[in-house]
Amino acid sequence: MNLLLEKSLAKGHTYSEYREIVSQLLKEGKSTGNDQSEDLLHYSQLNEVRMNRLDKTIMITESTIQKLQKLKRNYIWLVISEGWCGDAAQLLPIINKMVQHSNKIELNIVFRDENEDLMSLFLTNGTKSIPMLIVLDKKYLDVLGRFGPRPKGAKELIQAYKEKHGKVDEQAKTDLQLWYLQDKGISTQNEILEMMLNID
Repeated sequence: MNLLLEKSLAKGHTYSEYREIVSQLLKEGKSTGNDQSEDLLHYSQLNEVRMNRLDKTIMITESTIQKLQKLKRNYIWLVISEGWCGDAAQLLPIINKMVQHSNKIELNIVFRDENEDLMSLFLTNGTKSIPMLIVLDKKYLDVLGRFGPRPKGAKELIQAYKEKHGKVDEQAKTDLQLWYLQDKGISTQNEILEMMLNID
């Protein structure tokens, strides 16, 4: 496990590097990942706009900032992501801003399709759902916790939609984005913070 984590971290990117890679591929008419399609390219373009907006507008609450600044141990937040993933576009700007408020956390982002062995260790109900935030002890690389692929309220929304309609379609995705918009990142901050306080 440690060797795999070391290899994955070596292939990882800072938030700005991740954004730059996704942007560069979009200029070439491509999305990240092994599969290329019009749909994935379209989602990637939407996500680029979304992340640009969230980078400017997302606010970390004062209470969250104070608690992040009191963390005692040193951590790595290893996030598995892809540019076409709508949930990742919503969560990564929040995760990045949380990290900026703590000198105890280092953010490292890896692409799912380049790290299949890693992804297979952090499946959600047997699926390669992303984003997946893995909390590591910085010194020993012990896995201390995980968060993803979306906060509880968003999970419940999609689950209820699936039960009613039998599938996740464009309407479900629209409903999900609206949920994120109204939530303003509060659920994500609270859930990640609660996990971190339990670990610390």
